[in-house]
Amino acid sequence: MSEGHDVQELSDVDIHVYEAVASQAIESDGVAGLEAVIRATGLEGDEVRESLATLAGRGYVVPRGDGYGLGPHTFEVEY
Repeated sequence: MSEGHDVQELSDVDIHVYEAVASQAIESDGVAGLEAVIRATGLEGDEVRESLATLAGRGYVVPRGDGYGLGPHTFEVEY
């Protein structure tokens, strides 16, 4: 097993936000805007921002312009 983080270390909120980023990024040329992610999740903006910071810190998402794109990952997401 490789070192680093795995999906089991993410909270349900983090996984939900990641799935929203993935879904929005596919629909928007690889970049999911913050407001679109907030709308897609139905969560409070602060909760989404905190989750995005966690996901970015672990490399699951990467800041791109005014939004977020997917980082390299080793798990599959259904959307």
